[in-house]
Amino acid sequence: MTSPTPAPTEQRVRATAVLFDFGGVLTSSVFDAFQSFGESLGCDPRLPLRLFSDDAEAKALLVEHEEGRMREREFEQGFAARLRAHGIEVDGPGLVRRIQSGLRADDAMIELVAEVRDAGFRVGLLSNSLGDDCYAGFDLAAMFDAVTISGEVGVRKPSRRAYDIACARLDVEPGAAVMVDDLPQNVAAAERAGLTGVLHRDATDTARRLWAALGRS
Repeated sequence: MTSPTPAPTEQRVRATAVLFDFGGVLTSSVFDAFQSFGESLGCDPRLPLRLFSDDAEAKALLVEHEEGRMREREFEQGFAARLRAHGIEVDGPGLVRRIQSGLRADDAMIELVAEVRDAGFRVGLLSNSLGDDCYAGFDLAAMFDAVTISGEVGVRKPSRRAYDIACARLDVEPGAAVMVDDLPQNVAAAERAGLTGVLHRDATDTARRLWAALGRS
């Protein structure tokens, strides 16, 4: 009796493209920006960001804003109302810009994007909207082969459709793409969509693991 032929080992498609998140990857931490905002309000620094997970109304506001179904002014008014409901007095106008002011460009990660592109890989941006002015100072059209922002396409990470749209804009199958993101849930969602995920913590570690994923270690 002959032994059954073992099933062939599945070979992963060689990566040819990389998708980068924006806030917390190409910039300093969004968590730190929200904490600085909380400190400026004189409240628990963790409260403003925690509302998006603990307060159903605040979370709904964020989702609608990131999916482009709510204008920034409406989001600011709604979020200010949720903060007031938790005892924090704050005016709505300019609230998003106050949060954005805590973000700083990460030069090492911006350089990594250029290096990956120069090495012959296609590069794209896949970002949940962070407000009307959060991309000011970044020449996204020059940096990336394709840009996908949630408010423009009407779907946000971690929805699978966000990854599918971004890959289609890069003209690459998900299995041939790598996603760099600082949120574990978004990396996990990218992997479920067929991409290779790289969780960003700092530029040095991300560069090492990204080049390994691209077969250039």
